[in-house]
Amino acid sequence: MTYAHPEVLTDTDFVSKNSPSDTLKLVEVDYDPENGYRKGHISGATLIWWKRDINDPVTRDIVDKKQFEELMSRNGITPESEVILYGDFNNWFAAFAFWVFKYYGHKNVKIMNGGRKKWELEKKPYVTEEPKINPSNYVAQPPDEGLRAYLFDVRRALSKKEIGLVDVRSPKEFTGEITAPPEYPMEHAQRGGHIPSAQNIPWATAVNDSDGTFKSVEEIKQNYIPKGITPDKEIICYCRIGERSSHSWFVLKYLLGYPQVRNYDGSWTEWGNMIGNPVEK
Repeated sequence: MTYAHPEVLTDTDFVSKNSPSDTLKLVEVDYDPENGYRKGHISGATLIWWKRDINDPVTRDIVDKKQFEELMSRNGITPESEVILYGDFNNWFAAFAFWVFKYYGHKNVKIMNGGRKKWELEKKPYVTEEPKINPSNYVAQPPDEGLRAYLFDVRRALSKKEIGLVDVRSPKEFTGEITAPPEYPMEHAQRGGHIPSAQNIPWATAVNDSDGTFKSVEEIKQNYIPKGITPDKEIICYCRIGERSSHSWFVLKYLLGYPQVRNYDGSWTEWGNMIGNPVEK
């Protein structure tokens, strides 16, 4: 069985044979650009650093419409551009960027399946030269709130059997043994555990460890269906700060074709810090 929306994926062979142009843009999205993009990237790729470029520098939020337009313009992207995203950590942060692109209405955006990991395994070349960019004048669409869940949406979900909550964090985070992985010491919440009724399906279960590509439809379904995360329900994904959950949002919406999937980017650092919010361990 093929993915529900195979058009949102491309592969390393296509990227290696099709150089970026006025209409085709290649963007690397990194957690750690110093050890990623700066040391070497695919020829013609520009950089989006998730922490600096996709998140507001002051408010706990993603960039607003104006900031997104400025980011696109700096990268020479127009609303008509075909944009291919790829990155480190098995496209974890590329998927977060994909969600933001879709939130602001960019139609033609794709992920290079396997990201940097597959490109490197195939010993395809990197360059260190950054491309010359001709800035554009990007105009975004109004935010698509149907892709995003807020605190009140999640509170409402607690009493609705037709809404499924997916906690994509590690099992230790889910049970409250830890509130954040040791490598992310600044992203803790005051309480550990998970939102009541949530199912723990870590984001990485959708990815092949060997090359970072997405698993087959049949394999991915086995992660979700037995736990009651079915396409007849409205699904809300969350993690710690909203980026891992955007990866699972992508998998459910575009690979499995679930019609109603939202990303709760407030995630555990919002829920676990709110006075009175129910918590399970």
